[in-house]
Amino acid sequence: MTSNRAPLGTRVTAVVSAALLIQSSIVVSTAPSQTQTPAAPAASAAVTKLSNDQLDSLVAPIALYPDPLLAQVLAASTYPLEIVQLQQWMAKNPELKGEALAAAVEKQAWDPSVQGLAGVPDVVKRLGDDIQWTNELGNAFLAQQSDVMDAVQRMRKKANAAGNLKTTEQQKVTTQVVETKEVIVIQQANPQVIYVPTYNPVVVYGPPIYPYPPIYYPPPGYYAAGIAIGFGVGIAMGAFWGSGGWGYGPRWGYNNVNININNRQINHYNRNTNINNRAGGNWNHNPSHRGGAPYGDRATANKYGGSTRGDSVASRQGASASANRAGSTGANRTGASPSSSSLGSNRSTGSSDRVGNRSVPSSSSRSGSAFGGASSSRPTSGAARSASQRGASSMGGSRGGGGRRR
Repeated sequence: MTSNRAPLGTRVTAVVSAALLIQSSIVVSTAPSQTQTPAAPAASAAVTKLSNDQLDSLVAPIALYPDPLLAQVLAASTYPLEIVQLQQWMAKNPELKGEALAAAVEKQAWDPSVQGLAGVPDVVKRLGDDIQWTNELGNAFLAQQSDVMDAVQRMRKKANAAGNLKTTEQQKVTTQVVETKEVIVIQQANPQVIYVPTYNPVVVYGPPIYPYPPIYYPPPGYYAAGIAIGFGVGIAMGAFWGSGGWGYGPRWGYNNVNININNRQINHYNRNTNINNRAGGNWNHNPSHRGGAPYGDRATANKYGGSTRGDSVASRQGASASANRAGSTGANRTGASPSSSSLGSNRSTGSSDRVGNRSVPSSSSRSGSAFGGASSSRPTSGAARSASQRGASSMGGSRGGGGRRR
């Protein structure tokens, strides 16, 4: 039986593309006083920064990840459409494991930070299922990289002070002084094996000022008494590393992310597309892998030659083309353009809630942002606790994505 409908993966990605274009931005709003004068036109490109409290809640689900995985997730979150593509691709290729999976994913035209996540399917599921939160995390990281890294350290210190962040058989937790700055470092106990932690932020950190992102967390009491953090099955990542170790890591002294140019994925990608992302080992965002997804604010969009959610269809199309050209000739040049499915958002020919001739709901099932619509007012601790325990999608109800009682 023949059908004129596009393949499911293409349609789903197109819908997600449009949804990202029309969802509301993360906005920190303050009530203007009666005597406040209008901002000068030049201020329109200023970054609307998230407060420390908002950033703390935003990074809470990943702040206790081992440092290399944390750094890679932050980099990959800036490419939300490619994460969705990776999730769909993995669902279609469940038989691929280990070396075969690493070899197959290298052939896909995704950023290395996204490619490398194929080895940790629980992380891909969390990022893909909760794409709105992932998108907001990536936008915050691009606009406030140093502030996001500081937020991770604040959350680690909260967990440590509560007695919930400890060295175990899965991880090694140490306090170090890096460039005169005291930081908490989390590494794998076995450098060759990664364990993805699962935890409820309310349990490990305490009630938030802004609600934690409304995604799935293990319910209180899920783990054995006295254990706040669980771990799934250890994953050997050698197939994705080669002999070069993990591809990404935080530079706590400078509050940014660096890359390991000897990592298999990064080396393969550099060799085939001539990416020049090696200056000082610093990671750099590659706008050609945004696939037309809008940036969170005008200043960041201007920096990378992209668009924001408030732009018209015509300006989004022009900005996306400009961003793709910039990515192919700049510091992060790549010879591969985003796949056709990732460019669904650039093909809309009507209002911002359509992709081709398909209508897309103009409102999300979630309210406004990953903060549960609380970006302009502080909820009570009780309300925050309730919101943080509601999540229902990230791990598909799998009780912590494979975490088990210990």
